[in-house]
Amino acid sequence: MKNILSIICFAIFSSCIGQTISLETMAQCQPGSCPTATYVKDINNLLNKYVGTWKGALNGKNYEFKFVKKENFGFENNLKADRLIGTLKITNSNGAVEYDSFNKQDSETDFFGDNFQPNLKAYMIRFAGGKLGCIDYGYVYLRIKPETPNNMSVNFHPDNDIVKQDCSNFKTTLPDNQIIHLTRQ
Repeated sequence: MKNILSIICFAIFSSCIGQTISLETMAQCQPGSCPTATYVKDINNLLNKYVGTWKGALNGKNYEFKFVKKENFGFENNLKADRLIGTLKITNSNGAVEYDSFNKQDSETDFFGDNFQPNLKAYMIRFAGGKLGCIDYGYVYLRIKPETPNNMSVNFHPDNDIVKQDCSNFKTTLPDNQIIHLTRQ
């Protein structure tokens, strides 16, 4: 009788404190059918391969990304999760800095990890660049093939939204719908 009472108390207590689910489980969720969770955990360390400094070039610009893994990270009243947080530095072919967020705090940074695609081949990160009124935000897809763990591709897709200011001659901070090939440093 004492064991049954202990099991019932444990079940009630566990359901009250919330549920931890894996990144893999969350990636398979369809809107409206995800388990109720308070924490999405990187149980199998899928994010670790993205951590570090990555460099590459495209169209005469040099890109340097830095990603760190934060555990149990989230915003006030939001779901906590293990996620990547990133910063970016862009220089032109003359070495002049065009964009630099390396000194930003975690809560102010450009990149906040969101989730894996259902096939787990790409990790999606929300990005907000320098001119938000011109739709300089959206998802960045990070891909690392198992056979080339020191190479990563980055592909930015801005959100389709309403432009809120004059955006004549504007280009997004990251080139949209182009792949930047990066090498681990």
